[in-house]
Amino acid sequence: MNVLWLQSAGCGGCTMSLLCAEDPNVFDLLADGGIEFLWHPSFSEATGAEVRRLLEAIERGEQALDVLAVEGSIATGPKGTGRYHMLSGTGRSMLDWVRSLAPMARDVVAVGTCAAYGGMTSAGGNPTGAVGLQYEGQLAGGALDPSFRARSGRAVINIAGCPTHPGWVSETLLLLAEGRLGEADLDDYGRPRLYADHLVHHACTKNEFYEYKASARELSQLGCMMEHLGCVGTQAVGDCNIRAWNGEGSCTRAGYPCIACTSPEFEEPRHPFTETPTIAGIPVGLPSDMPKAWFMALASLSKAATPKRIGVNAVSDRIRVPPGQKAPRS
Repeated sequence: MNVLWLQSAGCGGCTMSLLCAEDPNVFDLLADGGIEFLWHPSFSEATGAEVRRLLEAIERGEQALDVLAVEGSIATGPKGTGRYHMLSGTGRSMLDWVRSLAPMARDVVAVGTCAAYGGMTSAGGNPTGAVGLQYEGQLAGGALDPSFRARSGRAVINIAGCPTHPGWVSETLLLLAEGRLGEADLDDYGRPRLYADHLVHHACTKNEFYEYKASARELSQLGCMMEHLGCVGTQAVGDCNIRAWNGEGSCTRAGYPCIACTSPEFEEPRHPFTETPTIAGIPVGLPSDMPKAWFMALASLSKAATPKRIGVNAVSDRIRVPPGQKAPRS
């Protein structure tokens, strides 16, 4: 299976994340799966006229294309022309190239939330008209029409994340190479269920504090960050704490709240990322599949039963009170 990877409007962070894959590294992993890059702006040696000839050959149908992977949003401005982002040396906009190449691909993959839904590059008034490949925020229809389907018959596959976990990208490509990724394997926003069927809350190292509603007050304290620091891990899809980044890390493990970066429109939550909006003192961001009345009742009981160890450690940046030990038998 071959892959053409284009980098559009974004920071390149998803490629940087992919390069952090270890044991095995991304090149060995994909090569073992029979996957090769026709071209990648960071991985490939080809440049200039060589790349233009490749793109033109794909466009004419002379070079078969299995997967078109796009990283970064698509700038549609000004006035729908896409000329805010020209593909260097071609005289054509990235918008034009994506619309021309996407129908030639067996599958189209949006790598990262910018490519999927617009992401960070669409925030702040969106002066460039940045959109995702097949979504504009939560609305179907971006650079490509909502009815677009690749040659496989599938809509755009959205590997959302800011950045994506390297495992999400490599596993999706490997499944495509084996012909084992179907419509049933994607959620309602086109995200692979291999990670989207989980919540960031799952396996979070702060779950003991969450159970007792023992809350951190400042960043990098050990307690749960949902009540005061804006964490939405109980609502955000992702297996970030199940398969840790680089073998051991995640946002919440580093003491920073989950901001639901796999979700459309996460970039503008209408409040600071590290603040929890409340109504009458009740956090707005409660678990999405639990009645609020039940949650508040359980929270009151949990707070009343909080062991001293958990209460003290919650507002500390390290363990101050270790778990109690059973007295040795005489």
